[in-house]
Amino acid sequence: MSYLKGKSALMFYDRHPEMRTKWGERHLWARGYYVATVGNVNEETTRNYNREQEENDKLEESNK
Repeated sequence: MSYLKGKSALMFYDRHPEMRTKWGERHLWARGYYVATVGNVNEETTRNYNREQEENDKLEESNK
């Protein structure tokens, strides 16, 4: 998963170089990732996971 996130970030910045300078040292992807089977995930589960990741990112930023 780390490989995919790294390569997709490089592709994104190749296509949108202005975002690299706009975001500065921030990372494109959150540290973690979520894996589940298709039948066990609903929209609420995905929204909760995304919300938790945003909260974790904010905590990490404030601790720097």
